Amino acid sequence: MLKQRIITALALLLVLLPALFHSDSRFLAFIGLILIGAAVWEWSRLNQLNQFHSVFWALLSAGLCAVAYGTDTIVSLGASFWLLISASWVLFGSFYLQGGQVRWQTTHRGIRQLIGLCILISSWLALYQLKLMGTNFLLSVLLLVWVADISAYFAGRRWGRHKLAPHISPGKSWEGLIGGVSGVFFLSIMWLYLDDVFPILQESVFQKLHAHGWLMFVTSILFLTLMSVMGDLVESMVKRSAGAKDSSRLLPGHGGVLDRLDAMLPVLPIAMMLILYGAS
Repeated sequence: MLKQRIITALALLLVLLPALFHSDSRFLAFIGLILIGAAVWEWSRLNQLNQFHSVFWALLSAGLCAVAYGTDTIVSLGASFWLLISASWVLFGSFYLQGGQVRWQTTHRGIRQLIGLCILISSWLALYQLKLMGTNFLLSVLLLVWVADISAYFAGRRWGRHKLAPHISPGKSWEGLIGGVSGVFFLSIMWLYLDDVFPILQESVFQKLHAHGWLMFVTSILFLTLMSVMGDLVESMVKRSAGAKDSSRLLPGHGGVLDRLDAMLPVLPIAMMLILYGAS
């Protein structure tokens, strides 16, 4: 299993890293489109749709993203749009996590499907717009999510005693959450320190938030980290409601695409909102 995970991870990195660092944003947009299409297919399957309808919604979502790209709709999306998406994430996540699987299962399947489409399409739009803002900016947002996840995992394994959401994700603990927040703050402080020494690190999300003062910096980093945890918990809730361990088997050793993207889904649009509102 470990060998399979490593091989899959290396294959993903060989595809994603060149697109991430390439100056032409279209490469990352195309790969992101494939990932979001696969994630919509997984969401549809978790929502008990058959294969035909799952593929239909995946293609439709990819088509809507392609239209937004081709008509330059993405670049015209302003702070108000991202505020709406961010507020929706907070309200939706809080409402369903508080109610748990029962509340999710009793929601009409059409509404559940629409929620998934909005989440995934808006995440792709944010991914592309973040790339347009600069590779360092997007990379720093991605690293925030990855460091939060890795730090929470190791802190939870070492010190985890008190369950964070036992009925949704029994493996998560309050100690892990504290570890994740601590890891992200360490990353952000070190990045701020090093971007004075290495100009190549400048134009990150940490630098842009810090430019508005320490209060904005601390509250924003904490908010983004907590929302990454919410994204993870929401996906766990959806999987548990469907009786599934993984969102699919598309990524050998890793589960599905949703399993790898879950924590990023709220963070990408919220990062856009914070920066655009901070600049206004």
